[in-house]
Amino acid sequence: MENALAKVKDEKGMKRVERFLKSSTCPCCHGSRLCERAREPLLRGISLDKVCEMTLSDLVEWVKGVPDSLPAEMRQMAENICESFHDTAARLMDLGLGYLTLDRPTSTLSTGERQRTQLARSVRNRTTGVLYVLDEPSIGLHPSNIEGLIGVMDALVSDGNSIVLVDHDTQILRRSDWMVELGPKAGAEGGNIIAEGTVEDLEKNPKSIIGPFLEDGNPGLRPRTPAEKMFELGTIEMKTDRIHTVKPLDVKIPKGRLTVVTGMSGSGKTTMALDSLIPALEANIEGKPLPQHVKSISAEGIEHVKLIDATPIGINIRSTVATYANIHDELRKVFAKTQKAKEAGVKAGDLSYNTGSLRCPTCDGTGAISLDVQFLPDVDIPCPDCGGSRYCQRAFTLTRARKDGSVQSLPQLMELSVNEALALCDDLPVVRNRLKVLQDVGLGYLTLGEATPGLSGGEAQRLKLASEMGRGQNDTVFVFDEPTIGLHPLDVQVLMGIFQHLIEKGATVIVIEHDLDVIRSADYVIDLGPQGGELGGRIVVAGTPEEVKACPESVTGRYL
Repeated sequence: MENALAKVKDEKGMKRVERFLKSSTCPCCHGSRLCERAREPLLRGISLDKVCEMTLSDLVEWVKGVPDSLPAEMRQMAENICESFHDTAARLMDLGLGYLTLDRPTSTLSTGERQRTQLARSVRNRTTGVLYVLDEPSIGLHPSNIEGLIGVMDALVSDGNSIVLVDHDTQILRRSDWMVELGPKAGAEGGNIIAEGTVEDLEKNPKSIIGPFLEDGNPGLRPRTPAEKMFELGTIEMKTDRIHTVKPLDVKIPKGRLTVVTGMSGSGKTTMALDSLIPALEANIEGKPLPQHVKSISAEGIEHVKLIDATPIGINIRSTVATYANIHDELRKVFAKTQKAKEAGVKAGDLSYNTGSLRCPTCDGTGAISLDVQFLPDVDIPCPDCGGSRYCQRAFTLTRARKDGSVQSLPQLMELSVNEALALCDDLPVVRNRLKVLQDVGLGYLTLGEATPGLSGGEAQRLKLASEMGRGQNDTVFVFDEPTIGLHPLDVQVLMGIFQHLIEKGATVIVIEHDLDVIRSADYVIDLGPQGGELGGRIVVAGTPEEVKACPESVTGRYL
């Protein structure tokens, strides 16, 4: 900063540099990207920069009044322009993107938001003869928005395009013309076409795994608590002031139950659960001041709050499924106690990826090396010396013999899936139990040596959850952010079994979710809305799924 200021001789220039260095946004436009003239009131008393700050939902209502605000000779032209705007905006609104502002950088959009934006543009451009490949576009969509997504896809097909869709949502699958089902399981046990045909064909095909769910849904996932016993174990109560588009809330959550938070995109689910409840509980536990917008919180007996979301597990390439689940440390101890290791003077630390003497010297235990390709991004390839095992050849000579006569080295075990390793580690109680937990949460197909930064969001969620299994949870609140993303209905059954296991251990489980089968299986539902943005942000109804279904104002209730 001193060097920059030394080059500026006039006082005004010096102050300008100081402001620039202290601010993370442009000192002239303050991040709006527009010059000063754009901040002058133009149409209907609002400046262009304020228009860009509006959500799409608000802008649609504002644009309706534009023609009447202009002189008579300009109204016909304005009506034509506004009609074109409404046609484009309608598709985005149908796809549940009404909460986005016009100045939102595209780099900050999620994969699903970006995909839906591209879809809306394709419909507007009226393409024909194009093959569209969509990878789970239903992620994060409320059932009402899925209807909008189906409408967009129907429009593309009617214009002469073809769509190949990868998805698990039965609401979408039921509308497909042709289905190709892969399986029968995940990982090495999958990869085969087990069924194909129309929806009716798969419903009748005994080899089809998805077929029964297309016809009957996913009912009876867990035993539910009767309404009269809902709050017998206690209540978590929070009161908030207005924040963003969320109105003041008075939230009551039953302890020791499964509570699902529902609502359309932008209705305030994340603000209530992640931006209000979790920080308030953490502050209450640690004896710190509550967040400014939280007026009060009552959570007697709660000592821990844990967010289980889909964020990647670290960026360290040395972090693997086995190291994260504390399986690798146990295996290193086991192999360090073998006769061959003792004779060679090998300790458990020598088998570490980070500093061990037996890690591969070429890749330093990462299993890969980067090639510097001129004018192109670096390319990562498996290490040519260790083949991706992360260990030098000497580590393969340290083997463990089982009673059945089979022999394995640690590098060989790390190349196996959880299911395969479980069969070979049944004589190691600690390792067996930890592997069994991974299998129970539906991760049996992952290899022990798989790097955690490369896991999908759903896999990362379940791996985080595995570390919490098997212990008492009477004083813990778990918050899950859309845990069914990317899950097959059978995986949803596994997930619901995990929720039930946590609840039986005394935990309070709160889930932000759109999946109708999960909502139907909840003890208690808090439905926010009724729409997104300013048209939402309040509790429409709270109660059992039956009470939500009976509420005429609840959009979620219509789909239950």
